[in-house]
Amino acid sequence: MDAESLRCLLSGDYGLVEDALNKFNKQNSQVFNFTHFTSTGQWMLIWNKLFAYLADPSMPHRVGCLMAIKVLSRDKTYLNESVTAEQLDALLRLAGIGPVGERCDATEEVQVEALKCLSNMIFQSIKCQEMCLENASTEGIIRRVKMYKEVAYGYDIKYFDMKLLFLLTAINCDIRAKVRDQLHGLVYLVETLDLFMGQAATFKEFSDKDLDLINEVLKVLFNLTVRTGDGLVPEEEEANQFHRLVTVLHDLFFYRTLNRDRIVSLHSNIVNLLTSVPVSCYLELVTPLQTKEEQDLMQDDADESSVTPPTVPFEGKNVYVLQVLVEFLRRNFQRAEKKSDQYEMLSPVLTVLIKAIRADPVHRRYVRSVILPPLREVHDRPEIGKELRNYLCALLTSPCTQIADLSAELLFVLCKENVGRMIKYTGYGNAAGLFANRGLLGGRSVKVSEQYSSDSEDSDTEEYKQLQHGINPVIGCYEPAKPNPLEGMSEEQKEYEAMELVKLMDKLQRQGLIQPCKIGDDGRPHAVDHIMELQEEIPEQQRDYKRKT
Repeated sequence: MDAESLRCLLSGDYGLVEDALNKFNKQNSQVFNFTHFTSTGQWMLIWNKLFAYLADPSMPHRVGCLMAIKVLSRDKTYLNESVTAEQLDALLRLAGIGPVGERCDATEEVQVEALKCLSNMIFQSIKCQEMCLENASTEGIIRRVKMYKEVAYGYDIKYFDMKLLFLLTAINCDIRAKVRDQLHGLVYLVETLDLFMGQAATFKEFSDKDLDLINEVLKVLFNLTVRTGDGLVPEEEEANQFHRLVTVLHDLFFYRTLNRDRIVSLHSNIVNLLTSVPVSCYLELVTPLQTKEEQDLMQDDADESSVTPPTVPFEGKNVYVLQVLVEFLRRNFQRAEKKSDQYEMLSPVLTVLIKAIRADPVHRRYVRSVILPPLREVHDRPEIGKELRNYLCALLTSPCTQIADLSAELLFVLCKENVGRMIKYTGYGNAAGLFANRGLLGGRSVKVSEQYSSDSEDSDTEEYKQLQHGINPVIGCYEPAKPNPLEGMSEEQKEYEAMELVKLMDKLQRQGLIQPCKIGDDGRPHAVDHIMELQEEIPEQQRDYKRKT
């Protein structure tokens, strides 16, 4: 900044200050590093002067002044040591979220710029975050949120309210607890979400602004609910709030938009939020199908422009939401081209589907009908192909253990936690990790879960039955018969080849390249000291084979 512009900016002559502010904001609109200010001491000089101007009620250029503060707050070099509680309170008052009883006479443009300044400062400064535990910021936002029904606040104010509340609840756990427990933020934000949906309910179709606003509310709700991700059962009052939340989310799935990318973003935020919802509340995602009389009655009451909500009938229920979730999983498989993207893109929706199918047998049977339909094509390995079963089977051996575990659990629950059925759809090799973790190797410790009905859901196709005899259970697909490599060998030759194999395996073990194991009584693998210990398993394996055949 040249000396003359700096002199005008600091002069106190509001005629000169206006031009200097306009010039400063224009030149630095895309600047995020102010080394040329911080190294010369100009940053602190300008910063303090701008707040001095804001303190003057006769200052005519508040928007320009706030825009300059917003720009300077992008650089956190001196932010912690420069910002004061008085400065933060001044911004809260200008944003209209100051202490109770303080009247805000600022224009909407001033309030929005003040909210942007607060967002930058709270994001960049730990000191600002700590001060927000003591000041009126969270109470002020929640107070305004409660007034959305009565006061016609502009879109920008509501949008940046949510932006600021998201930052506060994301960065500081104590603020999150305060908003959720003391200020009842979960209740008011669910009401706000419902309100925004009602305001945007023309033909059940969202505009881009509607979606942006709703997405911000969903992000804040995620911050407030994330503590239940540990699986604890919420208290009765909180459980009621979660049931109400899921009911609203159910309705949100039925809204539409012409912008495909934005609806994907909406579904992504809903899925993230659902990861924090208790399993018991997932029942709200599926509703009974309407009878013919109910449909006719609704049609009579609706006006001509009404849009009929989408319906996916299954066992007397409308499972449209489950269909959306399954398709969301399919789309994310196609989008997650890099393995580094898999956890972020797949973990939430896999978690949600696992919770959904554990919540109700109807949910599980529908999702199973889509992901694990009766087998027809068994010539290829289960992990090869473009169907959801193929994608999920490929994840079972993923180096990302969290994704492998989620995929395994989803498939295992769809198979009613039946080892034999899991092997049929995935192959023993792919599922071995799951079996090892759960003590199910060898299938000797399987227990039928009480949550599943005893009736079988397997109806083998004719194609599967014709090839069943040639299916290799280890790889999970049909394998043509191969010539016996031992055919024509004498018993001495067979014994020699067997001992050579033992020597090779023993060498690999001593070099630390492999660790042979045998299955213990707990159904888990246990390391052996010498390869010859594996002989102890042979009689039992032979007995198991005879029982199965």
